[in-house]
Amino acid sequence: MYNRSLFIKNLMYKKFKINVSEINLNTNLTLLKEHHSWLKDLNSQSLQQANRNLLTGFKNFFEGRGSYPTKKRKKNNNYSFQVPQNYQINLTSSKIYLPKIGWIKIVLHRDFLDKEFIENNLVTKGVNGEVILDQKLNRKFNILKTLTVSRTSAGRYHISLLIDDHVPEPKLVEFDSETTVGIDVGIKSFAVLSTGEVIENPKFLKKSLMKLKKLQRNVSKKQKGSKNRKKAIVKLAKQHQLINNQRNDFQHKVTIRIIRENQAVAVENLNVKGLIKNHKLAQAISDVGWSEFIRKLIYKAEWYGKTILRIGRFDASSKICNVCGYKKDDLTLKIREWECPDCKTFHDRDLNASINIKKIALNNLSTAGTAGRACGLMNISSGNEARSLSVFS
Repeated sequence: MYNRSLFIKNLMYKKFKINVSEINLNTNLTLLKEHHSWLKDLNSQSLQQANRNLLTGFKNFFEGRGSYPTKKRKKNNNYSFQVPQNYQINLTSSKIYLPKIGWIKIVLHRDFLDKEFIENNLVTKGVNGEVILDQKLNRKFNILKTLTVSRTSAGRYHISLLIDDHVPEPKLVEFDSETTVGIDVGIKSFAVLSTGEVIENPKFLKKSLMKLKKLQRNVSKKQKGSKNRKKAIVKLAKQHQLINNQRNDFQHKVTIRIIRENQAVAVENLNVKGLIKNHKLAQAISDVGWSEFIRKLIYKAEWYGKTILRIGRFDASSKICNVCGYKKDDLTLKIREWECPDCKTFHDRDLNASINIKKIALNNLSTAGTAGRACGLMNISSGNEARSLSVFS
């Protein structure tokens, strides 16, 4: 539906300069069901949501927040659909009801709402002694939002539920030099903090390279289109999924600890897309996941009312002595330690950079005032290191 609606919008504008609205696209959906009866077996709201997502993509493009919408392709392995309404959740036996599909057994890995919140703010119904949360009965409260069903390339299914608990965001916590930490991310060490703490790089991808190469060879040896090739592809995808899960778990633990222990965090705005163009470092940069690490820091800072301070990518954080301010212009990537010729201070490259990042960020803040101190005001690119799947593709 997304691709067909995109084709209609492009065609109508190209031929007749007509902007097709969501109502027109949904009307076309009704006519389409008469020619393709199998569309009636699908939830109509999920099909309409595809049109809504397309229009959101166009809105983001015209407002400068995204690229022009393109066709979705099966080879991208991004399979998902959304259910805006009329779903039910069985809180007793861990089941979920999806329109046109029925009840599905699920694993609730955590309580998405407190029992007290459900009792005080939502309506539940009891069926055979089981507590069921029906979205239709709670529509007026505007708490239960869109439900998304997704499938990974390894064949694992997930359901995510968007919830608005109407809890206001916390106020920003006051911070000073003592409660601010600077972070210098790297490849040899995952991150070095201005406090002197060094977080080692786990290198999940590098540790699994031999196994990945073996699985990739098994895929190449199988005949195209055969069942054995499909089985080999699934095994390869599961290994990539494992690496991705390991990296995410590690980053979640590190970011939540940093946010809880500090009132403000200073980081450098890196050009990750530009850095990965260096073929000698591309794999290592993709493995460490800088942009995803910073993204996690930003949204967790918003959760707890903490502040993210950013410095420019061209600020010489590594080349400046944090004691006297001497700038070592001939500092290369190979030099990990150096001595300041002015004050004779011996520096570890990464620790010196993290201290300078903190100093520069606080100095910029005191110079420019507090207008832009709130986390999230400064844009950050998500980079290009999201998945380990891109290594052998």
